[in-house]
Amino acid sequence: MAVKIRLKRMGAKKTPFYRIVAADSRSPRDGRYIEVIGTYNPVAQPAAIQINEDLALKWLQDGAKPSDTVRNLFSNQGIMEKFHNAKHSK
Repeated sequence: MAVKIRLKRMGAKKTPFYRIVAADSRSPRDGRYIEVIGTYNPVAQPAAIQINEDLALKWLQDGAKPSDTVRNLFSNQGIMEKFHNAKHSK
């Protein structure tokens, strides 16, 4: 099973709200997921991002591949740098 970390769209029309979830790559975008890692609200000024770092690092270490948008969110929060340092410090 290939696991991806991606955005699940929630919210009303023209007011998107996203959950950052770990999901099987074969499941639909807004469908079944394994675990919620955080939230992202692009409508708020500034954009509101809440990510559980421990869960995100756990899924990355287990081999989950983040989508491009999630990778950018993780990079802005410093999670990708922590993952890279932990991976290469062994």
